[in-house]
Amino acid sequence: MTPRTKSSLLWGAVGALAFLVLVQGYDLLVGLDVGFAVRFGVAALVGIAAAGLIHRLAPRFGAKGRT
Repeated sequence: MTPRTKSSLLWGAVGALAFLVLVQGYDLLVGLDVGFAVRFGVAALVGIAAAGLIHRLAPRFGAKGRT
């Protein structure tokens, strides 16, 4: 596994977990009427989107010396 791929997957995991933390906080404050399957499904989509964006944009950040 290349370092770029590993970094992308880790950022995807961070994005999914951050989304789950935000949903949990919102649920504690307001009371969300959504099941766990929906929460984890949306978290998976957020993680895939984050991983894809990071993988796609990584060369741009590296070229500008921001890594």
